[in-house]
Amino acid sequence: MQSLCHFSTTNGAPLLKTFSWRKIDRGLLCTFSGSSTFTKVFSNKGFWGKNNLPKKGDLSVRAAWRFFGGRNGKSTKASIERSEAANEDILLFFFQLDLGVRVQYALNIEQYDMAKMLRDKLIEVETDIIKQQQAKRGSSKSEAQDKEIKILTLRADIQKAIETENYDLAAKLRDQVSTLEADALAASAKALAFENVKYAFRLGQQVRHKVFGYRGVICGMDPVCCESKSWMEKANIDKLSRGPNQPFYQVLVDVYADPNLLVAYVAEENLLAIEEQDKGRFDHPYTSFLFYGTDTAGDFIPISELREKFGQPRHEPPYEENDDDSNGDA
Repeated sequence: MQSLCHFSTTNGAPLLKTFSWRKIDRGLLCTFSGSSTFTKVFSNKGFWGKNNLPKKGDLSVRAAWRFFGGRNGKSTKASIERSEAANEDILLFFFQLDLGVRVQYALNIEQYDMAKMLRDKLIEVETDIIKQQQAKRGSSKSEAQDKEIKILTLRADIQKAIETENYDLAAKLRDQVSTLEADALAASAKALAFENVKYAFRLGQQVRHKVFGYRGVICGMDPVCCESKSWMEKANIDKLSRGPNQPFYQVLVDVYADPNLLVAYVAEENLLAIEEQDKGRFDHPYTSFLFYGTDTAGDFIPISELREKFGQPRHEPPYEENDDDSNGDA
């Protein structure tokens, strides 16, 4: 599969000195725009000068077929699984990679002051990404323990309220304890899921959606659903047989299937592995920086940084004796 063209700005300026840019390939037009996160990461301390970045908005990408206003001009029902959070996560990962390349280039041309400034900015970006990941997971053993300590404190306060015959306060404190107990139980379960997760699919694997039928490629995964409550309500997660407590995947959607979906956040139970080799054309603006290319089975090969991000091992496609036989005959 041929690599898509490089990212560039609409006026030819370096990528990170503008707020929006385009990517055009095979008639596909992708427009990228920034967000509050983008603004925070790349415009703090005026490092990049006056960028005219808006203070609010989402880091987003829109794709459409040039001259046709979209492939069919309609949104599919699969749009309920569109995830701006997953999309932003991927683009921040790209910015991290881009800064790393810029640091190395500055060192190669002996621009050490620039390399230091870029390196400082890269550290800031990496710190911000780590904070986002921690906020995204939002649960750990320590969090559950903190809630349990707070519950013990509240129970002591309840006892004091009862002793002073302040029963209204005691009732309110009991409600708080009930809420914290539910939260602590959920936090413990989520922390356990992160520790013991087993994924049915791997990075770069081509999959098909059971319900909507589109073809996609796995580019990220979480042990449980890490989206907001409002997103889960919109996506009908409560109707899934396994609910939110199952692995969820960031899925790149073939733009031929839906040019407006781009990145879906899909429950494991709604995905199917493509059993037969599928080496057909798959177009998406993110494949060029997330993957090296495709393997002999037609799946995508994730770059090492992507594997490290999700702690996934390198996958070797199954060995096929027919390949050696055909080469021997030749």
